[in-house]
Amino acid sequence: MALTALVLYLLGLLLAFGMRTLAAWRRTGDTGFRRPDTTAFTASWWGSVLFVGALLLGLAAPVAGLLDLATVAVPTGVGAAGPALMLLGLALVLVSQSVMGASWRVGVDEGERTALVTHSVFALARNPIFTGMGVLLLGQVLAVPSVLSALALLVFAAAVQVQVRAIEEPYLARTHGTAYLRYSARTGRFLPGIGRLAVDDTTTEEPR
Repeated sequence: MALTALVLYLLGLLLAFGMRTLAAWRRTGDTGFRRPDTTAFTASWWGSVLFVGALLLGLAAPVAGLLDLATVAVPTGVGAAGPALMLLGLALVLVSQSVMGASWRVGVDEGERTALVTHSVFALARNPIFTGMGVLLLGQVLAVPSVLSALALLVFAAAVQVQVRAIEEPYLARTHGTAYLRYSARTGRFLPGIGRLAVDDTTTEEPR
């Protein structure tokens, strides 16, 4: 199971980051990556550090499993559900990236304004890419149960909370104004109906 988890994890990195970046660059000449603020202990710094840490922990978990290090025995049925969840999570990530089209970015550029995507999977959750990545990591916890796989999921959860709440949501509210506020009032943050923002319906100000 550890080998399957490792292959799926590496496939996820290749498709969600490598191939997606290459496709964006070939189509527009832009990789879609935005340099984060590297000032120590800022929200952007914490988001980047935690996210990279989660990716490394996620890679270390199946490698440790192959070496029979720090794994926990689980019922066969539970372990078998792991790869299925990993595939489901990866599929959600790829579909969400495709739906975003030219608006897909990694990071935030304050001077940039892309189209606000609210249809398809984005009508169910505002951050389906992060949801898919979380599902993939949850599947890895089941496939390769260990302290490392659990830490990867927990650190990832912390990273996206920082990235979404402290960086992306304020940026989108500043950039798209009422359109984003109303979207966030009807659509959950990571899951349908959960994490909707309370917005005054009388708000009419649009971004300049």
